[in-house]
Amino acid sequence: MEITGAQCLIKALEEQEVEVIYGYPGGAVLPIYDVLLESSIKHVLVRQEQAAVHAASGYARTTGKVGVCMATSGPGATNLVTGIATAYMDSIPLVVMTGQVSTQMVGTDAFQEVDITGITMPITKHNYLVKNVKDLSKTVKEAFHIASTGRPGPVLIDIPKNVSDSKVKWVSHKNVDLRGYKPTYYGHPSQIKNAALLINNSARPVILSGGGVINSNSSELVKLLAERIQAPVATTLMGLGSFPADHELFVGMLGMHGTPVANYIMSNADLIIGLGVRFDDRATGAVDKFAPKAKVIHIDIDPAEIGKNVRVNLPIVGDVKLILEDLVPKINENTNPLWLEQIKQWKQDHALKYPENVLTPQYVISILSELAGGDTIVTTDVGQHQMWTALYYKFNKPRTLISSGGLGTMGYGFPAAIGAQYGNRDKRVIAVTGDGSFQMHMAEMGTAMEHNLPIKILLFNNSCLGLVRQLQYFYCEKKYSAIDFSCNPDFMQFARCYGAAGYRITCMEEARSVLEEALNNDKLTIIECMVPKENLVHPMVLNTKGLDEMELYR
Repeated sequence: MEITGAQCLIKALEEQEVEVIYGYPGGAVLPIYDVLLESSIKHVLVRQEQAAVHAASGYARTTGKVGVCMATSGPGATNLVTGIATAYMDSIPLVVMTGQVSTQMVGTDAFQEVDITGITMPITKHNYLVKNVKDLSKTVKEAFHIASTGRPGPVLIDIPKNVSDSKVKWVSHKNVDLRGYKPTYYGHPSQIKNAALLINNSARPVILSGGGVINSNSSELVKLLAERIQAPVATTLMGLGSFPADHELFVGMLGMHGTPVANYIMSNADLIIGLGVRFDDRATGAVDKFAPKAKVIHIDIDPAEIGKNVRVNLPIVGDVKLILEDLVPKINENTNPLWLEQIKQWKQDHALKYPENVLTPQYVISILSELAGGDTIVTTDVGQHQMWTALYYKFNKPRTLISSGGLGTMGYGFPAAIGAQYGNRDKRVIAVTGDGSFQMHMAEMGTAMEHNLPIKILLFNNSCLGLVRQLQYFYCEKKYSAIDFSCNPDFMQFARCYGAAGYRITCMEEARSVLEEALNNDKLTIIECMVPKENLVHPMVLNTKGLDEMELYR
């Protein structure tokens, strides 16, 4: 029996156990949406296509499954681009489906035609233009395999309308064998042996845990390694939650806005064990000043990342979890008393500080961390609030911080919270945002209300673009250009427009009681926090500076 290409697509998605598609319909995907009505797959209608990719990303990052989104051709497809790039930079497994004009019209500048495979080639792990309906089910199987294996990433499938309408006999593809795509999972035995020798001979080791630790589900092994050698553990932004923040060996996030102790450790360690990290510029500071006293072991599944940004003494390509399973038994127990004593002194001398006589995001986030509970999922947008969340919220479990790290995409946090809450109905989800970021996707309030998602939106309102203002403070001689919002909406009235709850915090004394009440209701909620624009994120490592040359709070 023959079925249409649209039916074949949905059947292939069902075979991959897809639970939900985040999307926005249009002419080129009408056949697919028609079949979707009769499918077990749910659909979440967003208010703009970029939100669909971000929501799929939030779903993928919190559930460990592949996120799926869909849009029509032309502007629907191009609206996905920023979200695809966000997922690509942060190694998020997505399958992105776009409609396309019929094959005979491709290349004619037809209505709502764009070359979306060409546009997204640099920002996808792989992409497909399906020209023959017979290839559709196989393409779906391959796309999910590529997205979820090796280093995860987004895969795009572009489906012309006549392919959706064409008839085909259903063929199920159980196995995938792609010549030329064979990710390395097991580390080289001699490299693992050499890594053990380096670790056993180190007096000042530090473990740097990144997003690859979370992707490989290896947090427990990282903890076992750290406790065996009594090494401090720093994380990247993407690695927060991979090691419990309440553990005595945890020293916080490193980098441009990292904790002082993490940055001092990196600059004085004799060995850095990098696990699932990219050593990107926001983490290293000036590369020529990064870790001058240390040898570097770099373990990552993507060989392209080894040695790309920093010198590496011992590379191991493979899955972090599988490599640690081989490596940890070869490691001797160590106490490193002098090293730990020095770290203890740094913690005492350089504790995080912020203004204590005025309502600040740092204060509010500290209380939020205390009240929220360990299973709470926190998403953030991009800006000062993102860095304060990374510094002051204690993430003790993997997949509890969802943020745009590599691309730094404003507007990411709230749509990602929608995907996270949809995939985790039993957990509390909090979106931490600013007035600039929130206004990029605040129309998604309608999406959240339609699906009864009780997300808590903690909105810091300083009536400006705070992080841009901070950069102008340091680099533009305090000349502030194009950063003030003189006509922000009344966010409490805005919440009421959608039938959501709204709270406003205006002073320190209100913070705890308002947060307690808001966190314990069962409604979509905006918690607006009025904060001064003059507040800066400290520490800060300026351009050309090393991590140990950071600007501290004064």
